[in-house]
Amino acid sequence: MSPLADSIRRGLEESLIYAKGETDGSGYAVHIPAPIDVRAIRAKLGMTQEQFAGRFGFSVNTLRHWEQGKRQPEGPSRAYLLVIDRAPDAVQNALGAV
Repeated sequence: MSPLADSIRRGLEESLIYAKGETDGSGYAVHIPAPIDVRAIRAKLGMTQEQFAGRFGFSVNTLRHWEQGKRQPEGPSRAYLLVIDRAPDAVQNALGAV
């Protein structure tokens, strides 16, 4: 059996054991990232929702959902917002916005 197939088989076996409750789960961990405060990022930059959305390429509707807590940014949007928060000038320079 190939190493990949063996790894998949072991993973399936482990998931069955876990699903049946035959393990205490101490060997498993789930990482849940902390929520991102999009409103705070925007406020730190002194931008309106329209300015922030336009500058960084988000829809205003999506931005509002994030700020109202109806949704949380995921995947690439989450990473992008973290970069905007930590290095806003670099992002704006890269986008040609400054």
